[in-house]
Amino acid sequence: MGGKRNYFGTDGIRGTVGEGPITADFVMRLGWAVGKVFGARAKKGRKLVLIGKDTRVSGYMFESALQAGLIASGVDVGLLGPMPTPAIAYLTRTFHAQAGIVISASHNPFQDNGIKFFGPDGYKLPDEVEEEIEHYLDQPMVTEQSSELGRAERIADAAGRYIEFCKAVLPRDFELTGMRIVVDCANGATYHIAPNVLKELGAAEVIEMGVTPNGVNINLNCGSTKPAEIQRAVVDQGADLGVAFDGDGDRLIFVDHRGELVDGDEILYIIANHRQQSGFGCNGVAGTLMSNFGLEKAFQQMDVPFHRAKVGDRYVIETMKKQGWTLGGENSGHIVCSDVTTTGDGIVSAMLVLHALSDSGLTLHELKQGMSKYPQTMINVRINEKVNLDDYPAIADAVSAAEAELSTTGRVLLRPSGTEPLIRVMVEGEDKTLVDRLAEQVAAVVETTLCPEEV
Repeated sequence: MGGKRNYFGTDGIRGTVGEGPITADFVMRLGWAVGKVFGARAKKGRKLVLIGKDTRVSGYMFESALQAGLIASGVDVGLLGPMPTPAIAYLTRTFHAQAGIVISASHNPFQDNGIKFFGPDGYKLPDEVEEEIEHYLDQPMVTEQSSELGRAERIADAAGRYIEFCKAVLPRDFELTGMRIVVDCANGATYHIAPNVLKELGAAEVIEMGVTPNGVNINLNCGSTKPAEIQRAVVDQGADLGVAFDGDGDRLIFVDHRGELVDGDEILYIIANHRQQSGFGCNGVAGTLMSNFGLEKAFQQMDVPFHRAKVGDRYVIETMKKQGWTLGGENSGHIVCSDVTTTGDGIVSAMLVLHALSDSGLTLHELKQGMSKYPQTMINVRINEKVNLDDYPAIADAVSAAEAELSTTGRVLLRPSGTEPLIRVMVEGEDKTLVDRLAEQVAAVVETTLCPEEV
């Protein structure tokens, strides 16, 4: 095996429901292929795979399809129902299951869905395991003898187990006494988890938003990707802060009492700074190519090593493992604390920020001031076909000239889009006027070089 994968992307398999490969028949065969791979890996004893999902209406269909395929392969199934992605990673470990399957398209609209996987260690699958699954997808599906078929059961206490795990991230005597918190669950997988965690920690009032999923309203004008409503609610309700999750609960953003957003870069800074101040220590942080330059400068001042990975949580985790660090994340709010759990976890990240607030005695607005976000300008240049930017000296010269003008006060990044025929030209720096001008200059060179007939 090895080589190019036909179905798996950077985070499982995702697409529009009813269009290949996100169809019931393909997903049943996928369940069978996963069962064949992980069933063969199982040691003596039960062969078990857990299935959880977010709140999309298509989740019912794909849950049944996966269940049928897994049972046909001779593997038992534990049904978790609607659960955050990081909860499925956690429960896969605690149940000693061979794998965990998540039915979710994260922050995408309800018309999309996807399937992603965790191995028995709670980490996403390495490439070689995904390739092995794809190998079985190309084989005829053969059902095991009736005596060897798997069985299914619904795990009734899954939500309670995960709530206790999230609370256990904090000291035993921790309380949110007196705090008024707005929580937006994006009508997604955290709707029955996050509010209960905050209530059980003693918050004076938890004002709930996005907790009435109906199968089609997930991420609809709510959650971490559409925060306007929670920003208004925090101010109107006079709340201390707000916290918004995405549809599958693996990322978050905060809103301070003034209604200002606190994004993933600022959350990373707050957690890292708290670890330094509390004596716990922070030996390094992994960000991405899109992490704000102000975050890098803040870590320089803290004498905390910082390294940029490619965009995507799997690359952040790879960098963390390579460097031996326990903290990393993306500006989207995907935060990974590997000494607590194995994947990005919105609720766990919220707990760590609330702990920092409690210990500091500051408001969230005050706490984020230690990091100054640099102005950033992004220009998307549409191109005709995929290109290798290294093949164009004129573009390299334009980038070098811009970097020379910025000196140590900013940076330039050119990044091809992974989903559209675009080159993203991004410039950051202290001076917004300079940043805007340099971004326009570099974008113009990219456009005239790659699409000369359209200029």
